[in-house]
Amino acid sequence: MSATLQLAEPKPFLLAAEGLNKSFQGFRAIKDLSFYLDKGELRTVIGPNGAGKTTFLDLITGRTKPDTGTMQFENRDILPMNEYEIYRLGIGRKFQTPTVYTDHTVYENLVLSLEGSRGVWRSLFSKVKPSEKDRIFEILNIIKLKDSAQRKAGELAHGQKQWLEIGMLLAQNAKLLLVDEPAAGMTDEETHRTGELLLSLAGEHTIVVIEHDMTFVRQIAKDRRVTVLHQGTVLCEGAVDFVQNDERVIEVYLGRKSKQ
Repeated sequence: MSATLQLAEPKPFLLAAEGLNKSFQGFRAIKDLSFYLDKGELRTVIGPNGAGKTTFLDLITGRTKPDTGTMQFENRDILPMNEYEIYRLGIGRKFQTPTVYTDHTVYENLVLSLEGSRGVWRSLFSKVKPSEKDRIFEILNIIKLKDSAQRKAGELAHGQKQWLEIGMLLAQNAKLLLVDEPAAGMTDEETHRTGELLLSLAGEHTIVVIEHDMTFVRQIAKDRRVTVLHQGTVLCEGAVDFVQNDERVIEVYLGRKSKQ
């Protein structure tokens, strides 16, 4: 009797967006955009200004609703959900400008971000469980801010605030981290350390990074997929070397940037 070959079922994508369209007063910001993301992947998304990068993140987080299309996260339709419902599913976003609690310490910022946090007053003045404290110090080590734990977040350097906000996503226990232009305004050293931080998180975490700095992109996207957006749709996708040598990408983005 011959044995029947059992083929493994393909693993579902963590995030799957298909045929997204979004217009604002006649302007098509997103046009028939499809995007697929594997669990544990670090994906970099690039493109010129007006390419639809920020609007795409708005669609993922529920801040904006598409006119047409579908979006699933862990096989769940998230388009009908409100922002807070999507947040609770484990989708966290770091904006380009850090949004930390400047009058609270680094440690308190992480306490406030813990999964299941119950408001500012109860979070800060109720007893932190030993397991939660261990998690906070683990995160402080990851983002290299352990020595600044008792400093107010408003006193941190720009790069440190960015790392703290990434740490806040980790405290939230986000399954998908959406990171918008983390290298903006950073020194070269801060940019490199940010790249190292994101690379250390890849695999255990799923990350989408929106970025313009191509030196930074090459640091974090080596041997990883890069998506190029242009006029609200996916223009090109592949390894960073492939993308850089694509004639369409050179014309609309990389070529102009490299001549500056």
